[in-house]
Amino acid sequence: MTDDSRQARADALLNTVQEDQHQRLKIFLGAAPGVGKTFAMLSAARELKRQGVDVAVGLVETHGRAETAALLEGMEVLPRRAVRYHDQDFTEFDLDAALARKPALLLVDELAHRNLPGSRHERRWQDVAELLDAGIEVYTALNVQHLESLNDQVHRITGITVRETVPDAVLDRARDIMLVDLPPRELIARLKQGKVYVPETAAAALDAFFSPTNLAALRELALETIASHVESDLREHMLARGSAMPVRRRVLVAIDGHTQSEYLVRVARRIAERRGAPWSVVYVDTGGMVDPVRRERIESAMRMARRLGGDEVILRGHAIAEELLAHADREGVGQIIIGRTRERPFARMLGFSLTQQLLRRGAHLELAIIATPAERARSRRRMQLPARRGTRREYAYATLVTLAAFGLAFVADRYFSVANLALIFLTAVLAVAVRTRMAVAVYTAILFFLGYNFFFTVPRYTLVIANADDVLTVSLFLVVALISSRLATRLASQVESLRAAQVRARALLGLGQRLAASADAGGVRDVGAQALAMALDAQVAILARDAGQALQPVASSPRRFELSAQDLAAAGWSEQHAEPAGRYTDTINAASCWTLPLGSEDSRLGVAALRFDAAGGEPDADHRSLALAMVQDIGRALERARLTDELESARVQGETERLRSALLSSVSHDLRSPLASMIGAAGTLVSYEAQLPREERRQLLEAILGEGQRLDRYIQNLLDMTRLGHGTLKLNRDWTDAAEIVAAAVTRLRKLFPDLRVDTVLPPDTVLLYVHPALIEQALFNILENAARFSPPGEAVRVSVRRTGDRLLIDVGDRGPGIPEEERARIFDMFYSVSRGDRAPQGTGLGLAICRGMIGAHGGSVEALPGDGRGTTIRINLPLPPPPDTDP
Repeated sequence: MTDDSRQARADALLNTVQEDQHQRLKIFLGAAPGVGKTFAMLSAARELKRQGVDVAVGLVETHGRAETAALLEGMEVLPRRAVRYHDQDFTEFDLDAALARKPALLLVDELAHRNLPGSRHERRWQDVAELLDAGIEVYTALNVQHLESLNDQVHRITGITVRETVPDAVLDRARDIMLVDLPPRELIARLKQGKVYVPETAAAALDAFFSPTNLAALRELALETIASHVESDLREHMLARGSAMPVRRRVLVAIDGHTQSEYLVRVARRIAERRGAPWSVVYVDTGGMVDPVRRERIESAMRMARRLGGDEVILRGHAIAEELLAHADREGVGQIIIGRTRERPFARMLGFSLTQQLLRRGAHLELAIIATPAERARSRRRMQLPARRGTRREYAYATLVTLAAFGLAFVADRYFSVANLALIFLTAVLAVAVRTRMAVAVYTAILFFLGYNFFFTVPRYTLVIANADDVLTVSLFLVVALISSRLATRLASQVESLRAAQVRARALLGLGQRLAASADAGGVRDVGAQALAMALDAQVAILARDAGQALQPVASSPRRFELSAQDLAAAGWSEQHAEPAGRYTDTINAASCWTLPLGSEDSRLGVAALRFDAAGGEPDADHRSLALAMVQDIGRALERARLTDELESARVQGETERLRSALLSSVSHDLRSPLASMIGAAGTLVSYEAQLPREERRQLLEAILGEGQRLDRYIQNLLDMTRLGHGTLKLNRDWTDAAEIVAAAVTRLRKLFPDLRVDTVLPPDTVLLYVHPALIEQALFNILENAARFSPPGEAVRVSVRRTGDRLLIDVGDRGPGIPEEERARIFDMFYSVSRGDRAPQGTGLGLAICRGMIGAHGGSVEALPGDGRGTTIRINLPLPPPPDTDP
């Protein structure tokens, strides 16, 4: 078994499992109204209810048929939602009530129904899709003429354009499709009996839609639809069992934005369905100017492709055939579908037409050329599109340029004897071509051709050319003018396309740079809202969940951005389903904002709401693509910020756990050690006080006092560290002499280490500090005690105080083993200690951490430096304030 076949079998098995889990839809399909779809659906539901299944009726239309209404007796029918529309009262299917009730099976009739404005979704099939996503099994009914891919065929058969359509992708979600069939004669008989429509409507229906020919053709379409889905299911099951199946490659349909685009999309869908192959719609943007009508057709075809389950691709390049073939090779395309191209005679003659290039260079691919009736009609008449005609202003501009050029030519011919006036005319043609459309440039070239012949060739003021050289000159002028205008127009279009691409790239680059500089999610949202508003010329709001899990605007541009209830509903739906909603979509399109999700269903990071100017119409494809790209970048930045926060939280949690363990270890050692000494000494005194000499009793009491003082210092350090950590340490500043602080700290140190020698170097002048004296003294004492514990016997601890500019430096040095360079910065962390470093075995690891906090509270700093040759120097750096005012 090859790797491809293994992969195909794995995909089929996965699809089978997913179908069992997610495909909870059963469709009762009919060829026409009145065949009994609703009756069959209710009958099947009643049988399941009899078996104990929880069944509810969401919405069923009986159309006044008594036998259908009888089947509703005894069934739970959910209440409908009241809707006020055009001053009339209507009822609609209540989606929220169905989701709240959440039965095992729900009946929802008329899948193709269009909901009234103000509903959450535009179409009922979207309501059904949300029910399926919520895990509710749904039974529904559908007529074959409502299928999107069959819309053109139905129009040709019946002459009626069906407006309420259902994407074929909905049928792909169906677990079962039951064909409810009735021969045309029996259906017509039911119609005449009034069992389908009321008598007045039935007569009109018989004359129009319900003709025997139409019903037979629609019945054939229904059978073909069922057969194609049966074939698809069989193919999946055979692959799941490991049976050999031919390799199916992707189907690609190329559109150009003309009227046959939607027809080609439907054809591609049917071909791909028969083959069981994936399919995509591609448009090649050559950089030329595209008029609004054509752009709307492109976007409409792309929307249809999404509804029908296809992929949409936009390629950019000047050679259409090359782009199509390169994309086909990359994506494994097996068949390319194109419409009949409007080829120029010269291109066809030289073999440069799109069809010829694809045939010549794509021999490994299947090429299908589809012609529509409208295309054949257009081929019999040449019809210029609005994009090629130009506007009145452009033709007026071309006429003025033509008149100016003729005036200049008359002057040059009469006063300067210019030999080649054609250069003046060619310059004018180029000037028109670079600023207008091709049709306007051709109009200008023809004017110059006629004017050149009439005014400047012999005989003058006639269109007759007497000289054969003039014939050649005028003819070549026309050819060169047309070619030049074409090249100039194409160059101008390419420049415009490059300018648009540059604007897009600049917007994305600027957004990326600003997002990279944002430190948190709030900054990312502010930057994103401003960048979207600037790039798209729209009002933008970024919404996120607050503490109460309500979706609220957290960033906007402009600052005052009001969202309606419809906007918030669209934003909520967009976040929940990770799909666009609101304006310009089929979901809650009554909203004024276009809402785009930030993140995915697995990682919901908020919603971007964009409100465009109502007078500007729907944003074009470039603006939509830019908006989606920018929102995607913002979502990635928010995801990065979220991961950063999680990593920081994990780091803080780990550090907290480390500190907790260190604190417990320190407390267990540094509290129990002095307590054990005190208890031991006190117990000895209690038990042997009378027997002990006076001197030993004194030593035991001094030991109790010393250990108690040590314990008091430890508890004071813990309290000071707690105050520093919670920001509750209060500074009672006062003016004091730096020498007095040093003297007080040294005096306290000599009580603990009577034999220690301390060398002090003080400035000759008084240095005043505006500090909390007790805290600075305590910080200096902690450093002195630390140095004393590491000083070898007989070595002095050095204290040096000096003034440097507006700073006071206090250096405390010892002659101990020193601290490795890579660990000097860490000795100020709480509970950090190293065996070689600046910690004694009895140390708590809090002294230097407290020192850093106290000095930092005064705007100073503490750092560890290498000693003079050996040992360590701890430097305190304090700011010197201006001297106090001594005036009375």
